[in-house]
Amino acid sequence: MRAFAKSILVSILVSIAILLFTNFIYFFPWYMTLVVETFHLSQVVASDNYLKNEYKEDTLRKLSDRPVYRDKADQIVISAEKEGGGEHSAEGGDASLYENASDIEKPYKQRGHPVTVTIKAVYPLSIKLWGEKYEREIPVSFTLTTTGLKHYKDLIYYEEDYW
Repeated sequence: MRAFAKSILVSILVSIAILLFTNFIYFFPWYMTLVVETFHLSQVVASDNYLKNEYKEDTLRKLSDRPVYRDKADQIVISAEKEGGGEHSAEGGDASLYENASDIEKPYKQRGHPVTVTIKAVYPLSIKLWGEKYEREIPVSFTLTTTGLKHYKDLIYYEEDYW
């Protein structure tokens, strides 16, 4: 009787392991999508030196339309920060909105300054056993730091510190 109980327990544990493994098979394409979207967004940020709201909304929409991301679309967070962080992020509207703003209030810096782009999302790890669904949310993020390439005429290019 003991051997029969052990064999039942082992078969249950093996089936749970197989279900977990098949669920993790979906994790790698999901994570690679996160990496590719972060890379694409960092290239766009590098061309403008900051993250425009329209690019952010477009990336959020693209990720929300994907099958696994659709389940937890409200937990996708996209952010961009200037070098050193601070209270002003590297996100904003079109550059024409900031013509009369001070240099600190502008979301962009002069070329050569790094901008860090991060996309955070939640992977829903779920298993259905005996008609009951068990789910665990795994928070995942990917961060890339890029260097701004655009030269803005309204910002100082050479600072006195360099000379």
